[in-house]
Amino acid sequence: MTVDLQDSDPGLDLLVWDAPNIDMTLSQVIGTRPGPESRPRFDAVGRWLVRSAGESDVEACVFANVPPQNAVNMRGWVETLRAFGFAVFAKPKLQPADDVDDAMLDHIWLRAGERQLRRVVVASGDGRNFRAPLDELSDQGVEVVVLSFAEIAGYAQESDKIQFIDLEDVPGVFVTPLNRTRLDALPPEGAWLVPTGSLRDL
Repeated sequence: MTVDLQDSDPGLDLLVWDAPNIDMTLSQVIGTRPGPESRPRFDAVGRWLVRSAGESDVEACVFANVPPQNAVNMRGWVETLRAFGFAVFAKPKLQPADDVDDAMLDHIWLRAGERQLRRVVVASGDGRNFRAPLDELSDQGVEVVVLSFAEIAGYAQESDKIQFIDLEDVPGVFVTPLNRTRLDALPPEGAWLVPTGSLRDL
């Protein structure tokens, strides 16, 4: 697949956000289901994207699974995202295998065919589905960024083609610091990592 660069195009910075993956990996990182104080603020994500895009056009998309029983509860969240300027791709979660990865990749390649992609930011820790396509984009001259958590996205941190940014390092994304100890940011004296499970459950 080849990216068609257009000289008159100011370039596009594209953010695709894998909501099911970020929600799942956030739970893993903090060891519990996220509450309101530990969920990412999309207004802060949007500001960061715009400020770092410079003169490029920007587009931000959130890809979400919607279990039928949660549709009413998710409506407010979806409308808030749209008000912030995010497009939302919502797919019903009818079977365990129903996910949004293919839709995310399809959208990236659609924009790559239509626009001069300057930067693609993928908010996902899913290296199995995203590493090869992101490497391909990098080989075509696109700046590739993965937004995730240092505990999860080893594929991005080990790559010389992908820039990794820990989601908590984006200014204002979390109202309070997450309850986590990052192995890439340990204090010199060391730190305890408390259990996230119970020995009695073994």
